[in-house]
Parts: sequence; C-alpha cells; structure tokens
Amino acid sequence: MFSVELLSRFQFAFTISFHILFPAFSIGLALFLVIMEGIWLKTKNPVYQKICKFWIKIFALTFGMGVVSGIVMEFQLGTNWAGFSKQIGSVLGPLFVYEVMTAFFIEAGSLGIMLFAWNKVGNKLHYFSTILVMLGTFISAYWIMAANTWMQHPIGYAIENGKFIATNWHDIVLNSTIYTRFCHMLFASYISAFFVILGVSAHYLYKNNHVDFATITFKFAAFSLIIMIPIQILIGDLSGLAVYKNQPLKTAAIESLWETQRGASMILFAIPDQENQKNKYEISIPKLSSLLNTHQWDGEIVGLKAVQIQDQPPVWPVFFSFRIMVGLGFIMLILAIIAITLILKNKLNTNRKLLRIFTLSSPIGFIALWFGWITAEIGRQPWVVYNLIRTRDAVSNISIYDVTISFLLIIIVYGIIFGYFYFYFLIKVIKQGPSINSKNKEPFEYMNPNIIQESNNES
Repeated sequence: MFSVELLSRFQFAFTISFHILFPAFSIGLALFLVIMEGIWLKTKNPVYQKICKFWIKIFALTFGMGVVSGIVMEFQLGTNWAGFSKQIGSVLGPLFVYEVMTAFFIEAGSLGIMLFAWNKVGNKLHYFSTILVMLGTFISAYWIMAANTWMQHPIGYAIENGKFIATNWHDIVLNSTIYTRFCHMLFASYISAFFVILGVSAHYLYKNNHVDFATITFKFAAFSLIIMIPIQILIGDLSGLAVYKNQPLKTAAIESLWETQRGASMILFAIPDQENQKNKYEISIPKLSSLLNTHQWDGEIVGLKAVQIQDQPPVWPVFFSFRIMVGLGFIMLILAIIAITLILKNKLNTNRKLLRIFTLSSPIGFIALWFGWITAEIGRQPWVVYNLIRTRDAVSNISIYDVTISFLLIIIVYGIIFGYFYFYFLIKVIKQGPSINSKNKEPFEYMNPNIIQESNNES
C-alpha cells in the first residue's frame, strides 16, 4: 500500500520532472543566444539577428514556465516535507535566499531589456543584458546545486537541539564535490538545449524552409555537441569518482554489486533481486567496474551487503537509470559524429532520412538528464540528507487523503499548463519560424495575426 512518504516522494518526483526541463533548457538557450548575438554584433549579418529573435521567443516561454513550476516545488517543502524544512532549514534556507538575491535580481533587471528592447536601447546595452541573463541562469543553477550537493555530501554543520546549524559556510557553498556535479549539470543543460536546436534546424532543412537560417544553427549545434559530449563524458567520470568516495552504496547500487570485492566486474545487464540480494541473468566484463570507479584494476568496491537491507538504496531503478543515461550519452555522441560527417561531406540538405532522425532526437538530452537525476536522487535513499536524516523522518504529519488529492490536482494542472499549453505555443512558434525580417519589429510581434499569416504563406 502507498504511504504518505511514498506518495509525497512520487509527487515531488513528478513536479521536479517537469520543472527540471525548463531551467535546463533556459541555461542552454541563454548561452546560445549570447554567442549568436555576439556574432551578429561582430559581423552585422542579419541572419544572426534573425536567429536571436527567433530563439529568444522560445527562451521567454521556457523561462516563464521554469519560474512558475519552481514555485510549486518550494511550497511542497512546507506542505509535504515539514520535517525536512524544520531540521535543515537554517542550512538550505540561506542558499535559496542567496539565489533570489543574486540570480533572480540579475535576471529581473535584465530580462525585460533582453526580451522587449531590441529597438529601444543600443545594441551593446542589449547584448550586455543578454549576458547578464545568461549569468543569472548560471548563478541560479549553482545555488540549487550547492543545496543539493550538501544533501548528498553534508559538511560544515553542527547539530543543536535536533536541528542542523551551519558552522562553515565556505565548506557548504564550496563543497568539495560541487565542482564536478555542477559542471555535469551545466553541460547536461547545454547538450539538451543544443540537441533541440539541432532538431529544429533539421526540421526546417527537411521541409526546405528557412534554409540559410537552419544551416547556420544546425552546423553550430553539431560542432558544439561534438566538443561538449566528450567533455561531459570526462566530467561524468570525475563525478563517478566522487560518488565512489563519498557515497559508496550509491556506487554499489549503480553496479548492482552485493559483495564487497576487489577487481569487481562491470555488469552490462542483470535483473537485480534485492529481496534475495543477488542478480539474475547477469552479463558482465571482468574488473571493468573497479577500473571505472577507482581507476585501478584491483580497486575495492563496497558491496550492498555491507549494510542492512533497510539501509540500501532501491537497486533496480538506480541500476537501470544509470545505464539508460550512459547509453543515451553514447547515442548522442554517434548522432553528433553523423551530423559532422554530413556537414563535412556537404550532404546536409540531401539526406532526408537522417534529417528526420535528428528532428526526432530533439528531446534525447532531456531524457538522459531525467535518468541521471533518478540515479542521483534514488541512489541517495533511504536518506534525504546522506547518512543523517532518513526520508521517512522528513515527511510532514499529514493524511494520505490530503497527499492523494493534492497529487491528483497537480497531475491535472501540470498536464494542462506544462503538458499542453507549453508545447502548444512551442510548436506554434516553431511552425511560424523565423519570420521577422525587419529590424524595426520586436520578437514578440509574432502574436500579430498578419505576421502569422505571412509566415504560413512563406512556409
């Protein structure tokens, strides 16, 4: 049967699964817009301004959704996770305040200029506002990752009267594990956003619409991805070393390793049987797990049996989500290589099947990001703060009826607002295309029916 804890976890997982898409997309698009607008200022090529004015509409839509969906998550900390807020509010609360005072203040002061003032301020001031918005998304991501990293690797604290008190803000803000985790999330956002750019560009090339526009963005996204993905693989390896050092049971769950051993095998496939503490139908490569997790052939990997079963993370979701994430990462690398090959062979506009594949692959980065989040968060269980506060002790003292009703309402509202309306307007903007040709028109004049009709005629 479902418990208040389990339903609250499902509810939080549901809301964050929607929310995480929007900040990640915004972070990647902000970087893209800074680069494109910089090239436009340098070259004065109107195509680059057209690129900016098109993608800035998608950025505005995505950014707004991110803000709204984030507010719901904050309310849940009080409604569903009162024990969490009560015990560690004095540590994590200031981090959220710092996010508001830095990132949100920067974005609030610059976003309006970036979105609506193309023809009302000078080009350099507008570009400066775009840079500030990108900086705001960067800082916001850092503070959120600082809070999450402290939950994964808590340091710099003391416990007084059952509450956690910060004793060293330097250690909390500059946690030794945050650098790889933050960079891993940052590049995941960049790769996810750039695959959308690649896919939308491939769609226009497939339809033979806006070819000059789409060729530039496709080539830029492809060359960016072929650089970013190998870097992300390297950062992922460094993150794995940090997990092995600080969260050995998460590593054990990722590897579905039950016994502590040296020279542990990498399990390519298995059906983890946590009840009987063993794997079924196991296919493995000798010593590879130790090599990847410790960088030593005979490195020791702690097994799940080192603790009682109630202290073990749920193995099968961690085991499979990690492999899906890694598998999608290599698929993305292959797609990037294929895209570069088409560009170098000057066959970008001739291979329609591959263009269709690139279009369909647009969400692949976000799917990988989802499964990476599942690995990180479920792998921390049964702790909400690793080895210090159990998840069951953080849940609010509320009835299962209240959680069920709120969860059902959230599913309905999220399905309408984020599931339908966001994608409705996103697809509408993409169908309309980069139709703004005059420098005297603002990006959001696309709401004018005459412009929409003009765009449809062009298509």
